[in-house]
Amino acid sequence: MADYINIRGQNIEVVASDPANPTQGQIWYNSTSNTLKGQGFGVASWATGGSLSTGRYGLAGAGTQNATVVFSGGTGTAYSAATEEYNGTSWSPSGNMGTGKEQLAGCGTQTAALAFGGEAAGAATGSTEEYNGATWSPSNPMNTARRLLAGAGTQTAGLAFGGTLPGNTGATEEYDGISWATSNSLNTARRDLAGAGIQTAALAFGGEVPPYTGATEEYDGISWTSSPASMSTARYGLAGTGTQTAGLASGGYIGAPTYNTAATEEYTGAGPTTVTITAS
Repeated sequence: MADYINIRGQNIEVVASDPANPTQGQIWYNSTSNTLKGQGFGVASWATGGSLSTGRYGLAGAGTQNATVVFSGGTGTAYSAATEEYNGTSWSPSGNMGTGKEQLAGCGTQTAALAFGGEAAGAATGSTEEYNGATWSPSNPMNTARRLLAGAGTQTAGLAFGGTLPGNTGATEEYDGISWATSNSLNTARRDLAGAGIQTAALAFGGEVPPYTGATEEYDGISWTSSPASMSTARYGLAGTGTQTAGLASGGYIGAPTYNTAATEEYTGAGPTTVTITAS
């Protein structure tokens, strides 16, 4: 049988213990257990979770997969102020928001969330509320009232960007836990976009200019820089999660003939890197 090095042209790394964070495709020999190991490629999939108690659209959320909070949204006949928490299995109701609205943005965690912007009483609003895991309390409003905006960050270091007034805007604001301060605008004003990351390292992508776009921008805490990497599928009304260097875009509207898409894309924040390996 041919040696691995003659097939792949590389030596297998010999280690006393398994790597803490192996990369996909990495192979190594564990000299302690005398075993050859490798990091395989898993198959991603979606699984059905518990349903919300109150069905709605244009809502916002915060948190992680097993500790999520969602709030507000439209029911088709009214603005909802409902808040629900998810524990990884099922949803449970929590304290209502002070103002029911839709097309708002949110950020933070299940026990320290921030809700801002949106549409209430038929008009764009800049209202802001903080959630402590049980109840909501009002805070200072944004300087630019808008709906269909995106957000990123935490309750004490939040970021709001884009949206419509009506009329698309690239307006960006930073929240310090008390009030909002205006920062530099997006390079491409748009509405119904998605965001990810933190206040000093955020990501904005997709949205409607019009038409819909796959344009991506990175924020460094001061200004936005257009990324050379646009999404493969331009869209708006999509969802965004993750960080500036590991973002995730999913779903959205792409127009006729299919209209809605289930397309999911990952953003790495950098192009491919060539690595030279020297056999020992």
